Amino acid sequence: MNTLIEVVDAREILDSRGNPTVEVDVVLSDGAVGRAAVPSGASTGAHEAVELRDGDKSRFGGKGVLGAVANVTETIAPVLYGLDAADQAGIDALLCDLDGTPNKGTLGANAILGVSLACAHASAASYDLPLYRYLGGVGATTLPVPMFNILNGGKHAQDSTDFQEFMVMPVGVDTFADALRAGSEVFWALRTILHDEGHATGQGDEGGFAPSLPSNQAAVEVILRAIEAAGYRPGEDIAIALDPATTELVEPGSGIDGAATRYVLAREGRTLDSDELIDLWADWAARYPIVSLEDGLAEDDWAGWRRLTERLGGTIQLVGDDLFVTNTERIARGIAEVSANSVLIKLNQIGTVTETIEAIALARRAGWSAVVSHRSGETEDTTISDLVVAMGTGQIKTGAPSRSERVAKYNRLLRIEGELGDSARYLGRSALAGLRAPGGRALASRVATPS
Repeated sequence: MNTLIEVVDAREILDSRGNPTVEVDVVLSDGAVGRAAVPSGASTGAHEAVELRDGDKSRFGGKGVLGAVANVTETIAPVLYGLDAADQAGIDALLCDLDGTPNKGTLGANAILGVSLACAHASAASYDLPLYRYLGGVGATTLPVPMFNILNGGKHAQDSTDFQEFMVMPVGVDTFADALRAGSEVFWALRTILHDEGHATGQGDEGGFAPSLPSNQAAVEVILRAIEAAGYRPGEDIAIALDPATTELVEPGSGIDGAATRYVLAREGRTLDSDELIDLWADWAARYPIVSLEDGLAEDDWAGWRRLTERLGGTIQLVGDDLFVTNTERIARGIAEVSANSVLIKLNQIGTVTETIEAIALARRAGWSAVVSHRSGETEDTTISDLVVAMGTGQIKTGAPSRSERVAKYNRLLRIEGELGDSARYLGRSALAGLRAPGGRALASRVATPS
């Protein structure tokens, strides 16, 4: 085999929202081909790596990515010709140096990530290995517990809840296939309840339903009813995970220059400060089988995150997304300040495979969990399914069990589970175990063990 790079090509394609994104092909000297398509977020953190858009209003309303494509074919490609694609760390370091900015603002994280991923795919193909085995080795046998986003709100759906994602996690089943079936059955039970009660059953960006409900709490309660209607036990077979995307709720002007951050719940006609929002999460965690809370506070509300972790870090998983943006510097700060106990992992927030793996490793050394995630603007690319198995993080977010760009990831995981056979491991509730709260005590399970 010969993994030297011979061809690097790129094009503008469409994502699941009909917006342009970047797709990259890398061809090696032995004929192996790697292809990767880059996702795009709607609810994006201010500290994420730059997604380069053209800004030409005459094309795609300014969202075109021809500039990023040109950066691949005209700037990056000539530098990579003849280099070894299997040297992932070396390729990624070269891409970062070529860009020369801390946020990949010159070439664009969408251009850089497409090349980084395509090199990984091409090298795996050259070695005749599936990507999860190429990246993770023989120990890559853990299938993730999925977080199914079955009710969408916030920026993912119009006229729905303030909070963005209401998810179910099948923590009390035995296999990934069982988890996927459970998620699908709850999804359809929810649709039946919403339809029968006169709610709209249109779907948001990530495939979940987007009903107009009277409150955010009503979303949790209707999901609990759907779990029971599908024949499962809330908190035993299936638990609740939340991503309220609170950065999107910050009152303009608050949280700046030391001012207290305030959160506007427009649907409910009230505004809460950080401590009041923490009180809300504590109340919900006490009353509902919630095992994971992502972005419970905003991206720069560091003081609030410390208080949230002190209050709830011993009972539920507290996941930083906008807070950390898959960036090791921000994750290190969170570890030092005991802010959160888990990190969300999004490839396009940081821009290379190597930096993504480093972020996971840093979280793991701190005893934190890591949740590999899609974006709201997705493609049929299934890289994250292989990545989550390769890294053994045990948890994945990739939307509802609906819409082909989401289902593609789940179907890929089914195939991986089949390939692994008897060696496949599904962690279930233990994917949430082993976290450490302040003071070093083990994270208590929010899920009762079935009798």
